Amino acid sequence: MENNFSLNREEELVQLYERHVNMVYRLCYLYLKNSVDAEDAVQSIFLKLLKSKIIFNDHEHEKAWLIVAAKNYCKDIFKSWWRKHRVDLNDLAENSKVVQDVEVGDVIAKLLALPQKYKIVLYLFYFEEYAAKEIAELLNSNESTVRTQLQRGRERLKMDLGGEYFGQRKDKKSN
Repeated sequence: MENNFSLNREEELVQLYERHVNMVYRLCYLYLKNSVDAEDAVQSIFLKLLKSKIIFNDHEHEKAWLIVAAKNYCKDIFKSWWRKHRVDLNDLAENSKVVQDVEVGDVIAKLLALPQKYKIVLYLFYFEEYAAKEIAELLNSNESTVRTQLQRGRERLKMDLGGEYFGQRKDKKSN
């Protein structure tokens, strides 16, 4: 009986990994700006999940946990003594993990060029489709701060893109 439970747990973890690996990678890449470091972060985050005994309520709960874990892991990387600050934007356009399900071109490069506080909230809002309130909870911030960051980030991105692409998202989760 114990063997069946282990097999089921392993299958569930594989499915969870497949559902969220690209999202975790993109988020880590936004923070770390380097594909190799982002890949290492993804491995570490999923290893932490594997070692934990956490039980998720649903797919949104696991997604939220992974977003917070990715944010915290990447912030810890910046605190470490060996971390060298480097930006490798040329690698981004060629990296299929980042661009496979997003209209890319200049948008991703311009998004990455934004200050950290704008690019994270814009990414979570547009690409992961979180509402401002949910982003505030994930980032441990005020909802009004997130709304301001979304507005200012949109304005900067719109200027950088010449007035194209990013506008208000029209759906039930709109801020």
